Amino acid sequence: MSSSGYSLRATVVDSLLTTKRPDVPVRVVIRNTAAVILPLVIGLVSGHPGIGLGIAAGALDTMFSDQPGPYRQRMARLLLASLAAGLASLIGFLIGDQLVPMLIATAAFGFFGGLLVVFGPDMTRVGMTSMILLVVTAATPRPLHEAIGAASLIFAGGLLLTVFSVAAWPLQRYRPERHALAAVYRGMSSLARQQAHDDADVPALTDAMTTLQHTLLGRHHARGRAMEAFGVLLELAERIRLELTAMAELRASPSIHAMFRNDAARVLAAIADALEAGEPPTQAERALQTLQASENALLGDGGNADGLATHIHALSGQLAAAVRNANWAGSRGELRAAADETPLPAALRSSSTRATLRANITPHSVAFRHAVRSAITLTATLFVARQLALPHGYWLPMTAAIVLRPDFAATFNFGLLRVVGTVLGLLLTTALLHITPHDIWAHIALMAVLCMSFRYLATAHYGVAVSALTGTVVILLSLEGVNSSDAVMDRVINTALGSGMALLAYVLWPTWERGRARAALSDMLDAYADYLHALARPERRDGRREARTAARTARSNAQASLDRMRSEPGTPQPLLELASALFANGNRLARTAMTLEALIDDHDNLPETVEMCAFVDHTSSALHEIASALRMQRTPERLPDLRALQRTYTALLNMAEDRQAAELLMRISDRLVDNVNTLAHITGRNRHRSAATV
Repeated sequence: MSSSGYSLRATVVDSLLTTKRPDVPVRVVIRNTAAVILPLVIGLVSGHPGIGLGIAAGALDTMFSDQPGPYRQRMARLLLASLAAGLASLIGFLIGDQLVPMLIATAAFGFFGGLLVVFGPDMTRVGMTSMILLVVTAATPRPLHEAIGAASLIFAGGLLLTVFSVAAWPLQRYRPERHALAAVYRGMSSLARQQAHDDADVPALTDAMTTLQHTLLGRHHARGRAMEAFGVLLELAERIRLELTAMAELRASPSIHAMFRNDAARVLAAIADALEAGEPPTQAERALQTLQASENALLGDGGNADGLATHIHALSGQLAAAVRNANWAGSRGELRAAADETPLPAALRSSSTRATLRANITPHSVAFRHAVRSAITLTATLFVARQLALPHGYWLPMTAAIVLRPDFAATFNFGLLRVVGTVLGLLLTTALLHITPHDIWAHIALMAVLCMSFRYLATAHYGVAVSALTGTVVILLSLEGVNSSDAVMDRVINTALGSGMALLAYVLWPTWERGRARAALSDMLDAYADYLHALARPERRDGRREARTAARTARSNAQASLDRMRSEPGTPQPLLELASALFANGNRLARTAMTLEALIDDHDNLPETVEMCAFVDHTSSALHEIASALRMQRTPERLPDLRALQRTYTALLNMAEDRQAAELLMRISDRLVDNVNTLAHITGRNRHRSAATV
């Protein structure tokens, strides 16, 4: 879809045709499917099919809470999802035939389930699961003793899925940590192969590094000597990325630059392979020897390679340290790990749950608005289904709970794909059941295939995955005595109506991204300013790391905001151009700052350090003013004359003894001034054109 304007036709085509590469490991697909199918098989063989159905339903509903991460985190997440599923089911079974209590319950579950978006996608899935099970179980109300038994079976299904998910914990204690590290080192290998910086590849590496921070240093991280080695590898990954960025920004000695980046790429890829396999980094050691031989041959005579020598020597040392620590990373190398554990950066520390919720109880909060929409929509769809006595009416609120998202683009996309996927799934299942033998075991085998397809394809193409899910549910219901060919049209109508009502709820009380994009971009510029401020205090290494992490998070948020705004109807073109220009030039400034940090790390004593810190502080203050002007929709004011300051600083550097470092600082300071002045110009130029669009 073009970024120049919103097109409904292009949006529909893009939603239907866009696919991603499946990212669910086969082992996860198999264990999740086993948690659904095995209870059915055992229940049928033992003569208790109802018990098997209940456990299978619980496993199916909590399946998507089985996400990557440390085993402690995974277990806590799955247990919470299981408890939420059991509680929602119990309430649904008990009061499902009482309209007013059910409307109150759906409003409560819709609100609090929607509010969970403030805690990220994992908790959002928990809230969605509870909403779905509440309305589904309400369709078959039961007396107290039966309700407790049925809800317990659903809870047991979640527990079974939990057991399958963490079963390898004793045998592969550090597998999630190793794989998160491997993803980052593989991403840096791709970055190293680029001779120039390519923003298209940055989001994936940025997301991988943020995931790695949470995996290694989050609340549920493991402890021990191996984790200390993982912490060193995390810090080395940050430093290696800085050196690669600095080398690309220098644009010097193309042949030497290309050779060392290719050598570095091979070392990084070999480290990733060793981490992923849990084996010693033998191949990485060989690749490192090749890199070091090239380093000695080309730079051993004292040549400066046009300013690259400092970064090449630093990169070589960091790669050597990474290879050493990769040998210690894991259970078998645990006793050899010797580094100190890295503290979790403040930007990623979990704040109080109560404080987070309290901060979002305001109409200005996206989460609060989504929670209100969820409560009203879930209640309204249940009321409509009951008042119209729609056959299989629980599909109506269930669809609304699944489709409604905090932003318009996702709500539209999920609604469209939900309808299309349901229609295709019903047709596909009808055809498959017609051609397969009329035998219960053949149907279970078909259900296993569909369940695996759903789990594997859900992140690749939601519409195709919904087709497989629809077939899974149809066969599951057929085992309970519901004829698979009955009420096909009823389900299609309920699905379409539920998707339509969810989209209508969003349109009636929207949270358009165009009203939030300025804030996200301002936060990004403020985070970059804080990063520069931290660089002006070179002795505080931890402060630099925290500021860099916060800047990376703010950049990801701004990227997501820009992507959502492009997907919304009615986004003013001047605002879109402003956001795109600020984001692109903000990335240029971030790369310049990373180049400066790499230079600070590589030199114990930079020339004119005091003057450098003062100059960088001035650029930080100017950037804060630009961020404030953007947020307040005014022209930046009281900006220091950075070009004059840079000329004065350059005059001092011209008298420095360390000519190589001085020349690098001249280039970096010149680019910093250009970056900041460009951002100020863009903000001032677009003030009149875009102020009226927010």
